[in-house]
Amino acid sequence: MLKIIIPTIMLYPISWATPKKWLWTASTSYSLLIAFISLSWFKWDTEVSWDFSNLYLGVDPLSSPLLTLTCWLLPLMLLASQNHLNNEPHTRQRIYINLLITLQLLLILAFSATEMILFYIMFEATLIPTLIIITRWGNQAERLNAGIYFLFYTLMASLPLLIALLALQNDFGSLSMLTFQFPQLLNSSSWTNKFWWAACLIAFLVKMPLYGTHLWLPKAHVEAPIAGSMILAAILLKLGGYGMMRIISILDPLTKEMAFPFLILALWGIIMTSSTCLRQTDLKSLIAYSSVTHMGLVVAAILIQTPWSFAGATALMIAHGLISSALFCLANTNYERTHTRTLLLTRGMQIVLPLMATSWFLINLANLALPPTPNLMGELLIMSSLFKWSQWTIIMTGLGVLLTASYSLYMFIITQRGPLPPHLTLINPSRTQEHMLIYFHLLPSLLLISKPELILGWTS
Repeated sequence: MLKIIIPTIMLYPISWATPKKWLWTASTSYSLLIAFISLSWFKWDTEVSWDFSNLYLGVDPLSSPLLTLTCWLLPLMLLASQNHLNNEPHTRQRIYINLLITLQLLLILAFSATEMILFYIMFEATLIPTLIIITRWGNQAERLNAGIYFLFYTLMASLPLLIALLALQNDFGSLSMLTFQFPQLLNSSSWTNKFWWAACLIAFLVKMPLYGTHLWLPKAHVEAPIAGSMILAAILLKLGGYGMMRIISILDPLTKEMAFPFLILALWGIIMTSSTCLRQTDLKSLIAYSSVTHMGLVVAAILIQTPWSFAGATALMIAHGLISSALFCLANTNYERTHTRTLLLTRGMQIVLPLMATSWFLINLANLALPPTPNLMGELLIMSSLFKWSQWTIIMTGLGVLLTASYSLYMFIITQRGPLPPHLTLINPSRTQEHMLIYFHLLPSLLLISKPELILGWTS
């Protein structure tokens, strides 16, 4: 664990001591080195599932893919932000890099915490750097409003979780995730326990976000700079899924009767947000709503608690993290050239940026879960386990798949095909840096399908 945490902490002096000319090169290459070292988390020698660093930090097959994804994303965020921040004062550039490093550090501590309270503190602490990134480096005047939505939705939902955790500590005497796997039966008839069940899950459902509590997400995505959007889509939403998978084992047998409204909301949300995507005029907003669709499937999978659904939820979280982040990078390459996110003003980009159109095509196909992407593996596992749970869910999930394919193709056709508007004939060609950024998202996604047990290890 320390072989990743200490180099990450050492990124702070590097970002302040490096000369102006080498700032981005040094930070990116050093963080890429950390990302490659983090791949060692995939190696499992132990028979037991946990591998400990100390009393409070450990890695197991559920947290290792999420930890590796966290480390993999920092160099990609630095690559994506470089052009956006080139004209800013150097001190601001250094502060921005420091915020991204802080986010990585907090996320590593959150995913590797073996104590629930440590996880809760880190879960909340990630709010602060994200909020500063959105409100200080966002593009529009609406960014303060988006930051307030983001902060208060998450805070209001998280406070009941803190009270629930303290009550749990009082009853069971421990909040260690190692003891969560042993059944601790509750008196399911009492109202107090039902409130306690809801308090434990609502914080994570808002973070996912569940349909109905998702209004902060499109706002935050639209206003955030590129690195903010990438980390929100790829990792911060996964904190919710990870927390749910950790805590749901102690919520039985209450979950069997209490989960229905949330399951229905998640499945209904798949259809509603997919339909909303078809009516969007803003590119980033469309990608943000598509995240709500995919996370709806993950929520439903976690709530029915079968080995297949857990495997599907893990696979879909990792696959969505890579693909959604790549979509935001593509949207950003368009935005940097056209200075607009309106879909109708950026038509026919295939004519001027043919190689980038290939990336759009591949990433869109991955987003609509075409074989052989891990998105398909996750969705198939989730849909088959939902179908086994109740045959009626096939209507919702089937419609969801149809609508996902529709809005993905709509997004590709409206941005890449058609006549080129006159104001786009003289835009800059795409750079190697941008292509590298996209393929660093796409390659891990395609390589995972050749060894899926890396992300399914927890359930196998």
